[in-house]
Amino acid sequence: MIRLALVRHATSDWGDASLADHDRPLNPRGLRDAPRMAQRLADTGFAPQAIIASTAMRAATTADFFCGPFQVPIELQDRLYGAPASLLLRAAAERGARSVIVVAHDPGMSVLAGELSGGAIAHMPTCAVATFAWDEDDWDIATAIDPLSWTFETPLDVVG
Repeated sequence: MIRLALVRHATSDWGDASLADHDRPLNPRGLRDAPRMAQRLADTGFAPQAIIASTAMRAATTADFFCGPFQVPIELQDRLYGAPASLLLRAAAERGARSVIVVAHDPGMSVLAGELSGGAIAHMPTCAVATFAWDEDDWDIATAIDPLSWTFETPLDVVG
């Protein structure tokens, strides 16, 4: 079974105008939401073999929180910064693992979640998590067909 979790980075801090977009850290809400959403994903039984993330500070920090409950190392990829949906999906498939978490940015994350959910997911808010599962063991087949199932949660759905 192929499983994919899309995680949009948690909310970032816009307070320091001198920082480049790539270097913006998480704000207090993002620092609160990321560990909650990571634990929520872990509680569902999702078991990633790989976590890939954009090199942007806000995405890498979000990925660090997801590394905790799963004890899977993070692979930072420059190409995921501002990547379109097609590249996000290709990066997950190229990783070669059957279960992958991708932590990246909009608009690519929302576009990909929308495509994989048949249009049901219109927008991935910050720190939203969408999971997709295919009853296949080959990414080439999985990425060519609709997922067998999918889920979608936002920080507003998770209390704690």
